[in-house]
Amino acid sequence: MARGDDLAQIIAGCKSGDAACFSEVVDAYASRCYGYFYRLTGNKDISDDLLSELFVKLVEKIKTYKGGSFESWLFRIASNIFHDHLRHKQRQRKLLDSQVKQLGSETTESRASDSDRIDRLQVKVARLDADTRELILLRFYSQLSFKEIAAMRGEPIGTTLSKLHRGLKRLREMME
Repeated sequence: MARGDDLAQIIAGCKSGDAACFSEVVDAYASRCYGYFYRLTGNKDISDDLLSELFVKLVEKIKTYKGGSFESWLFRIASNIFHDHLRHKQRQRKLLDSQVKQLGSETTESRASDSDRIDRLQVKVARLDADTRELILLRFYSQLSFKEIAAMRGEPIGTTLSKLHRGLKRLREMME
């Protein structure tokens, strides 16, 4: 990944519409962002879609980047895309539930078809609430610092540390 002056030049190129610079950003961050989405969703196709949406948003919003940590800015967009996905999924679920009620059918919980392939830790992480899961993934998978996560979320660093600590404690209890 480009750092410092190289990254600043690449971002400047992106802001001017240079396709090669956008390609460098995609090459540098695609795997980390994909991993972030995959660990949140547990679904390859959804992760691919969210990653595509992220880079479309990057093209649309690169001119709003004002400096600071580019990774924090990029993962903030990724986080917003994931939360939009959750809201959309919730709306779809409500619509489906209302349609099922109209038909007089009973609903059954769907099971993930690939749950056999997900390791024990991934299953436990997936059972955490969305906010806690996101914090853990931003810190340990996306390798953002506590300071970057706190800034991204617009909360004091102590709040972020406390939430992460409680989330890790809960995860440890679930693993026992």
